[in-house]
Amino acid sequence: MLKVFLVEDEVVMRKGIKNNIPWEKEGFVFVGEASDGELAYPLIKKTKPDILITDIKMPFMDGLELSSIVKKEMPNTKIIILSGYGEFDYAKQAISIGVTDYLLKPISSAKLLESIKEVAAVIEKEQEQLKMMEQYENEMKENITIKRQNLFQKILAGQSSAMELMEEAQDLGLELTAPAYLVMMFKTVIYGDSSCYSEALVKASKEIMDLAASYEQVLTFDRGLEGLAFVIKGDGEEELQDFTAEFVRALKAVMDGYHSVEYFGGIGSVVQRLRDLSQSYDAASKAFSSRFFTEWNKIVSYKDVSKMHHLNEDKIDLNAIQSSQMDRKEVEDFLKNGTTEEVDNFIEEYFLRVGESNYKSLMFRQYIVMDLFACVLGFLEGLGVNPDKLPEELQNINETATKILSIENLKFRLRKLFSEAIQLRDNASKGKFHLLLEEAKHYIKENYYHNDISLNTVATNVNISPSYFSSIFSQETGQTFTEYLTEVRIEKAKELLMCTNLRASEIGYQVGYKDSHYFSYIFKKETGCTPKEYRMRGR
Repeated sequence: MLKVFLVEDEVVMRKGIKNNIPWEKEGFVFVGEASDGELAYPLIKKTKPDILITDIKMPFMDGLELSSIVKKEMPNTKIIILSGYGEFDYAKQAISIGVTDYLLKPISSAKLLESIKEVAAVIEKEQEQLKMMEQYENEMKENITIKRQNLFQKILAGQSSAMELMEEAQDLGLELTAPAYLVMMFKTVIYGDSSCYSEALVKASKEIMDLAASYEQVLTFDRGLEGLAFVIKGDGEEELQDFTAEFVRALKAVMDGYHSVEYFGGIGSVVQRLRDLSQSYDAASKAFSSRFFTEWNKIVSYKDVSKMHHLNEDKIDLNAIQSSQMDRKEVEDFLKNGTTEEVDNFIEEYFLRVGESNYKSLMFRQYIVMDLFACVLGFLEGLGVNPDKLPEELQNINETATKILSIENLKFRLRKLFSEAIQLRDNASKGKFHLLLEEAKHYIKENYYHNDISLNTVATNVNISPSYFSSIFSQETGQTFTEYLTEVRIEKAKELLMCTNLRASEIGYQVGYKDSHYFSYIFKKETGCTPKEYRMRGR
């Protein structure tokens, strides 16, 4: 029930209003009264009424002064002014403050109740609209995720001004301004298969997102299949590093509760300007790429990786390389899970682990080429991809081995080889995506009328993780899951509007919207007209 507060300095008038209206019977709660604005204001702040009824002429603080401060503090509170004066200036001032109704005394209880009910109808309509907006925004969270992804890419591209980026961030509810920044890359997977559906992975992901959201210094960007990117803000380099250490401890504490979920993180360098965030991202990416060469369940900084290379620089020999450093599983893992953007970092990391003293030998470089080519060709054959699809200059291993006269030439050819292999992998996976998406679309068309159908339920049905499903669905269809579901529901609603005599509320229920008002809201948002207007078009 809506709450009502009364401010009136005439005792008889105040008691009359309070006692002559059956508040609860009429659907209201009378939460307080006062004789002037000064006494009323602290009580109003405490009770937070939906409707304030106040006399205009009172000692100490009059109704207009009270209305003005209440509107600033509680803009959603509706105000009814009672006045024994008919001067236009009072009414004009009341309108400028935002008063909802202006009634002249004397006024009967019946007339006042009529005005209160009219105001209540306005409040209920506003609350209903707000509720629908919140529900719509909640359903469209996928769109927000994509907009944040785009913002992150703009930040890294360095082609937008700081002002443009800050304004776009504010539109998304993000505050980018800070004296110092760094980027952290972070990813969680289920042991053995990062795409498979897992309730533990879903819960862990949500807990991580909630943790990050609890810190105002952390901005989270969901990068789909590539995991998360955290932009961490601070007042200076030392403070930022201290906070990052605290955040890392909190992340590890969360992950300690999920034994079936693996994680890995890479921390970048500290920068002072938004336009330099790409430098921090590059450093974080190098640290993050080390996951292919080390065990998971750790978060490393780019400094840790550099120190490790320095310590091992003079300790590498051929036997060590053959037994561990050149483990094919690391290469195969990268070919399975890496991206074309990570190829450079992977190749550099690979050579750092090989050791300069080893790859200076032409014979050894030829050995590397032969081994990695064999690994790539075996990987492609395992996917059912004909190696003939590689560019012609990469197909002849022996010829390539004879041309690697320099280390840079070797790296160049390997970068090209790995990039082409990953591209062929992605192209091959589109066939799998097609079948998976057709299965998902079929499930949606068969179950769209269920109110509880969601990204998670559909992802479970096709047995992949929600984040993986969301990424490939939007990537392959050009629509988010929610947009597609809404489109299916609205198309079915159009059909029912034209081909049946069902009421709009019944149609809304049949296409998955339990709330008829929300159905009308969504229908108009999608079509530009109400269900009733749409039905009239065909008559």
